[in-house]
Amino acid sequence: MPAHSPATANPLDRERAHLASSRAALRAMREDVQALDIRDVTGNWVNAAILAREIDDRIKALADLADTPLFFGRLDFLHAPGADLAEGSEGERFYIGRRHVHDHDGDPMVIDWRAPVSQSFYRASKKDPLDVGLRRRFGYTGGELTAYEDEHLTDPEEQTGTSALLAAEIERPRVGPMRDIVATIQPEQDEIVRADVHGTVCVQGAPGTGKTAVGLHRVAYLLYAHRERLARTGTLVVGPNRSFLQYIEQVLPALGELDVAQATVEELVAHVPLRGQDSPEAAGLKGDARMAEVLRRAVRSGITMPTEGCVVVRGSRRWRVASYELEEIVRELMNRDIRYGAAQAALPQRIAHAVLVKMEQASEAPDDRVQDAVARSASVKATAKALWPPVDPAKLVLRLLSDPEFLARCAEGLLTPEEQAVVLWPRPGRSVKTAAWTPADAVLVDEARDLVERTPSLGHVVLDEAQDLSPMQYRAVGRRCTTGSATVLGDIAQGTTPWSTDTWATALEHLGKPGSRVEELTTGFRVPGEVIEYASLLLPEIAPDLAPATSIRDTADSLAIRRVAPVTGATGAEDASALDAACALAPATPPALTDAVVEACVAALGHEGSTGLIAADARIPVLAAALEAAGLPFLDPGSETSADARLTLVPASLAKGLEYDYVVLDEPAAIVDGEADLRTGLRRLYVCLTRAVSGLTVLHARPLPEALAL
Repeated sequence: MPAHSPATANPLDRERAHLASSRAALRAMREDVQALDIRDVTGNWVNAAILAREIDDRIKALADLADTPLFFGRLDFLHAPGADLAEGSEGERFYIGRRHVHDHDGDPMVIDWRAPVSQSFYRASKKDPLDVGLRRRFGYTGGELTAYEDEHLTDPEEQTGTSALLAAEIERPRVGPMRDIVATIQPEQDEIVRADVHGTVCVQGAPGTGKTAVGLHRVAYLLYAHRERLARTGTLVVGPNRSFLQYIEQVLPALGELDVAQATVEELVAHVPLRGQDSPEAAGLKGDARMAEVLRRAVRSGITMPTEGCVVVRGSRRWRVASYELEEIVRELMNRDIRYGAAQAALPQRIAHAVLVKMEQASEAPDDRVQDAVARSASVKATAKALWPPVDPAKLVLRLLSDPEFLARCAEGLLTPEEQAVVLWPRPGRSVKTAAWTPADAVLVDEARDLVERTPSLGHVVLDEAQDLSPMQYRAVGRRCTTGSATVLGDIAQGTTPWSTDTWATALEHLGKPGSRVEELTTGFRVPGEVIEYASLLLPEIAPDLAPATSIRDTADSLAIRRVAPVTGATGAEDASALDAACALAPATPPALTDAVVEACVAALGHEGSTGLIAADARIPVLAAALEAAGLPFLDPGSETSADARLTLVPASLAKGLEYDYVVLDEPAAIVDGEADLRTGLRRLYVCLTRAVSGLTVLHARPLPEALAL
């Protein structure tokens, strides 16, 4: 690689000079794009607008983020790429960063982390150096290069160990939205990131293993390696809620990718206005895979067999298609099992074709224009409509959920009468606009729409927190990538819905990607070992088939568990049995606990980084009032920015996927009680316990769940 920095005695100064030169080159690249004149390039205003938008996106992608390192590593190869190793050719040097940067001659100054040559930065090791003589990592404070660390991978005398700079980057305090992890990707993560675009990958990842970041970086990699294809077909990230999507939304733009859509499942299926809420039992049944067949029957329920023929008048001639011929056409379309709407459009043409055959048998010579005219004739259109009537998906589902007799016909042999009674609305819906639609109902409407008309497919879909989806929700997401691929991310142990999946094989079957590759990440990089070991005590009860996660971080004093006296005069040091007795008499949420939680938040805010106060949803108003009374500003999940307060008040139901440097966890028993059953409650608690990056403080007045009792 050509030298772009002056030779000085201090290696750190040389690296800083290269950083300055690289930033200058990036500015020049951006200025070149800004200077483009497209006034006489395009032939019309439409092409001009498209090109202008692409140029604007390119300018945004070339922005130099002052507080973000432009490159984070360096590779010194022993030989030139592709050279015969026996020739002893001199190797090359590459700086690895977030995006490609070249000088005015086109020579690379920084190599994109997604380029093939960059793979060695993540996968080279003492055991397999991949022809890398030196791997250098850089340390930054803000955007300033302050340190470097070398690994001589071919030196047998050099001892290997955990990289101090790598550990520092992993443990760097988190303020604001989620960051990218390009500087810290591990070999097992890199293998998933660079998996082929044609295959679907499912990642089972314990808390802190970086599965969400891996999924987002996989999108960035695929857009780099297959940009033309994915620019044409589109990419999508599906998250569990809008707060989660706001938390991760800056990762891809920081990597230069601006055109990746983000949505929740509810937003994907937003065909009807949501006004109602199902009971867990009703939502579970509506999300059951059996409902797909119920809907298929409902969509086809209006198809009828003819009782009389169809007569077409052409000039002075009358042509008749007998009822048995019409029945053959209808049954043939039914047996093909094509989309209902496609068959509906094909039926008039099939009837018209039968008429043309009769015309030809009568020695006439009709052409395609005659067939089209016959298909559009009033008699053919009326016959087709009577045999294969149009279907409005929302109105169909409205009828299905409001009409017991119609549901019984469509669900015969699939749902028991008791299950049908649960699925039916308590009050029949009068119209699509006024009905009390629920989120589960909207998924049924989406299924019905796809039965009528095919849902467009994207090139790649990332589905995060996938363990919480129902079979029907999996089908809804799968429809968006029928001709594309998917990255499925989740953790069976964190499933907190009544219908959460117990096996990835079943989930992938519903998604339409059976037999896809499943990878498991068990090494944690974010959650301290002491914290993940404590949370893993719940695994035998919530996910007995999963192995406990481990952590590379052995942070001392990262976990504190404190019992707060539920009544005045009691102390945390009192006999446990006395406290249990007091709990039976005291309020479920004594003021002493709230006061202790506020004090713990003040203590956590004394450290650098972000603090999350996680509590049962029912406790949020009480804690919000207490924080306001104490003068502690706080944010809602997903609204964090580096310029705002460092404390976030997090309902337990929204904690999934979020991370904070320090977490104060309020009353675990209340979190468990907030769910429909014990197992779901313990899974919710497992999620909340594993949100801390540096320290976790658990405060409780009531007894802890048995598995966590120390």
